[in-house]
Amino acid sequence: MTPAIFGMAGAELTADERAFFADADPAGYILFGRNCIDPAQLRALTDSLRELHGRDRLFICIDQEGGRVARLRAPEWTDYPSGEAFDRLYRTAPASAIEAARANAEALGRELAAMGITVDCHPPLDVRQPGAHDVIGDRALGSDPLQVAALGRAILDGLARSGVAGCIKHMPGHGRSNTDTHKEMPIVTASEEELEIDLAPFRALHDAPIGMTGHLLFTVWDKENPATLSPFVINQVIRKKIGFDGLLLTDDIDMQALSGTIPERSERALAAGCDLVLNCWAKMDEMIGIAKVAPAMRDVSRDRLARAMDACMFDCDGADRAELLARRDALLALAGAQA
Repeated sequence: MTPAIFGMAGAELTADERAFFADADPAGYILFGRNCIDPAQLRALTDSLRELHGRDRLFICIDQEGGRVARLRAPEWTDYPSGEAFDRLYRTAPASAIEAARANAEALGRELAAMGITVDCHPPLDVRQPGAHDVIGDRALGSDPLQVAALGRAILDGLARSGVAGCIKHMPGHGRSNTDTHKEMPIVTASEEELEIDLAPFRALHDAPIGMTGHLLFTVWDKENPATLSPFVINQVIRKKIGFDGLLLTDDIDMQALSGTIPERSERALAAGCDLVLNCWAKMDEMIGIAKVAPAMRDVSRDRLARAMDACMFDCDGADRAELLARRDALLALAGAQA
């Protein structure tokens, strides 16, 4: 099994993709808007991936946070609020915000599960910091680490109730970023004491099944390598300080925060300790390059992948989505934070 998550070019597998994926046997796949036309098409696509690999519990992920980060959009699918809506409610009524976040995540998860999607790259546990770049911005669940952890836990619970695994991101924290990692690498000069604020939500949710790194350089820990490529950050901060023992993905390895070729970046990330490389753009030459340089997936990574997939039951029965959304909206209305 290749320790990578690959993207696809369109709404169905091409002949070249089908042949390559069958040979490379990647750990899983990621979906974007280009792959999602309507529910029938999307379910057929995810079914074709499971059929190709003969794995019912296949890692198929998507970025579906709500707000501006959502690959499934109305009118074919439901629009969901950003993290800021739950942040506002929490300041007025914490218990109501937690219940609203849980109901929202369960409704969202049931929609994903019906499409054959098993993993949502959600929630972001990045603590919002004043003056930081808005790459996180209204995606954040708040500026208080305890609040972020409480709402993040509710989101993980709601997704799990729907049979979808959540993925906490972006470890060890993206809230202090002064640039957009899609375009350049942020350099964070905060002290170790200051960074305890950033670590706190991840430490509280260290038992999450899946996590994602961020492409930020933290000078107090590693003056040369961003977190994704830093053995110290991955092994000493993420694995030990935070205590995270789940499946660790890179953020998109194609982002301009990183340097070198895509295969070189991938090789470095895996050598640093990441379990899987996330490659989103479905460029065949880059995917082939990753498969060539990537070592066989480690046994510990296989175990982590198996544990993460144990939450994915493909059972969409249970709570009624309309009831869940109505409950969420009634709670959000308490703070004028409607979806």
